[in-house]
This record gives sequence, C-alpha cells and structure tokens, in this order.
Amino acid sequence: MKTSLFYLPSIGSRAEIEAGMAGLRGDLYTRMLADLSGQARLADDLGYDSISFTEHHFQIEGMELSNNPVLLDLYIAMQTKRIRVGQLGIVLPAENPLRVAENIAMLDHMTGGRANAGFARGYQRRWVDIMAQQTHGIHGAAPNQHDAIDAANRAAFEENFRLIRKCWTEDLIAFDGTYWKVPADGTPWRLPATDMFGGGVEDGIVKSVAVVPKPLQKPHPPLFQPFASSEASIRWCAQEGVTAILPPLHRKTERRLYEVYAATSGRALGDGVGILRDLVIADTDAEAQALWENSSRFAAKVWFEPFGFRRGMVDPDDGSMPSPEEFLRDGYTLVGSVDTVCRQLEAAAARVPLDWLFCWMFNGMIPHEKLMRTIELFATQVLPRFGVKPAA
Repeated sequence: MKTSLFYLPSIGSRAEIEAGMAGLRGDLYTRMLADLSGQARLADDLGYDSISFTEHHFQIEGMELSNNPVLLDLYIAMQTKRIRVGQLGIVLPAENPLRVAENIAMLDHMTGGRANAGFARGYQRRWVDIMAQQTHGIHGAAPNQHDAIDAANRAAFEENFRLIRKCWTEDLIAFDGTYWKVPADGTPWRLPATDMFGGGVEDGIVKSVAVVPKPLQKPHPPLFQPFASSEASIRWCAQEGVTAILPPLHRKTERRLYEVYAATSGRALGDGVGILRDLVIADTDAEAQALWENSSRFAAKVWFEPFGFRRGMVDPDDGSMPSPEEFLRDGYTLVGSVDTVCRQLEAAAARVPLDWLFCWMFNGMIPHEKLMRTIELFATQVLPRFGVKPAA
C-alpha cells in the first residue's frame, strides 16, 4: 500500500474562516506555506510516497487556496529529498494543455524525476466558467452530473489529456481536435536556424511543433485522476492507465467501481485504484473527533456537501445513508486514536484491496502541531501494522 498526503489547502482555522474573507489575508497564506513546509519535510523523512495539491481559484472564503499546484509542488520539492509531488488535480477543461505539458515536464526535471501528474474535470462553476470562457460550452460539472454540461466538460478533458500525452511522447506533434489545433493553420515560419537545427516546417509553413522539454520520467510521470465516482470515469482511467482515486463511497458503489476498473484494465482487483480518507490521529478518540468536527465536518457542511459530495455514500439499493457511527466504524474516515484508526483501516481493507491511500490533511483548520503528530503516528504506529514500514 502506497500512502500519500492530500492538501486543498486552506489558510485559516475555523474561527478565522468564519470571521470572513480569510482568502485576502496575506499573513494566513504565509503561515500556511510555513506549515506545509514542516509537514512535507516530516512526511519525507517518514517515508510517505507523495504529496499532492488541488487546483481552485478565487477562493476568498479561505478554503482551497491552491491556484497553481505545480508551483506548490516545486516549492515542496525544493525542501525535500525523496517524496514525490503531484496535483489532484489540474483542471484540464480550463487549462491550455500545451502549457500543462510544459509545466509538468519542467517540474519533473527540476525535482529529479519526482513529479506525478494528476488531472481533474472541474466542478466549481464560479471559476471554471471564467477560466474556461475561451473554450466554448465548457463549464464546471458537479459530481455525478450527466447532462450537456457534463458531456462538454468530459469531451474537453479527454481531448486535452490526449494532447498532453502526445506532447510528452512524440518529438514533433500535429493535432486536429475540437478545441485545439496544433499548429494553427497557415502559420508562416522562415528561419534559417529552424532549417538547419530544427524541424516541423514545410515550404515556409509550420506543420508540427516540438513541445519541450520532454519529461525526465519515461514515457511520462505517473498519472492520477481525483476523485472518480462514475463508471464512465473509472472506465476511462482503466483504459488510459490512470490511477483512479475514489472519494468515500458506499461499499456497494465502491466495490462496483473497483470491479469495473479491473474488468476494463485486465489488472488484478485494486491494482490502479486508490481511496481518499480523512486522517486525524490523537491520544483519544474524543480529541481526534473534536479536531475532525472543526475541520472536515465543518468544511463538508459549509462547502463540499452543497456541491453534492455526499451523494456517493447513498445506498444504491434503498437510498439510505450510513449513520455517523457507521461512517467512523466502517473505515469511511480514519479518525481516532492509533488503535481506532487501525480498526478503521482494517475495515476499509476488508472490503477492497488497498493499492493507494490518499490521506486528506485539513491544514489550517487543524493546528499545525496536531497535524504533525497525525503524520508521525500514522507512519510509525499505524502503517507498520499493515506491512508499511517508516523510512530508516
């Protein structure tokens, strides 16, 4: 089982966020960067596989201030030695795929081959609609949405992904898509240096281009998609060799998606699939749950649930939801003392094989020293019981 830390990240405590307009406070952002640095260095020392950041914009509320995950990746990589860095993920429908290919390839070289590449479709319309306005018909699409907005979003996502992979694996590329034409028709280019040292030009017209540098890892960095919850997304990930990361889902839905990935990919059940879980460890269950209430549960109620993120927990047969006690007991979250978290992780592993575990770090809303203790206890006292040893 490979373990990774996942950050939104937020920049304030619950009280600081509730005071309003936390995203405007530079002091909170500076503090966030310092906290992330300390937590990443500790995770690096303890042997965690990777650390990942999301992409969101305009978050004046103080949550998810991660408008450039590649820059955050580089910031962390320059302070660590071995931990991998990635994005969960870059929202492709709102991005220029050529720039994404360049940026991640640069990150891969600058980190000595420690880059992961994670791509998402985007759902928050406040920013996706603005950032994607030059791509006609592309808007944010909420989880499990199946309509014209979702179809356009998926089409743009998949086209951009194909173009990025082409940029990484082919010396010179030409691409004729719905959203992107590479090169633009009729672009003139008459330069002796290109004739002597380059390529891609015929009769003074650009016919193909080279996106450089190519990634250090061959053929490209490992690929991930958060947070897949539909059969269409799972099938696409399985076909493309992308690790699909599932949010907490009802055990029936979770099992079905695992089976879809295995059947589509031809791989063993669980190979190529990861799960996301909140992680809070303290000396007692009561202390951990109090920290969880002021972080994950607070954020869920005011931010994530309005976007539909709890719908995956609905029983597909009878429409019921797990009780709070079942949610904690059955490993849909990892919150409690060391022994409790071990039992929760055992419950999750009993349902499906665990290839990847992504641990959601609610930085800011959980005090820095409490998260540092969580990171340490999970690596030194929980994971060894599952055959994962901390770094020497």
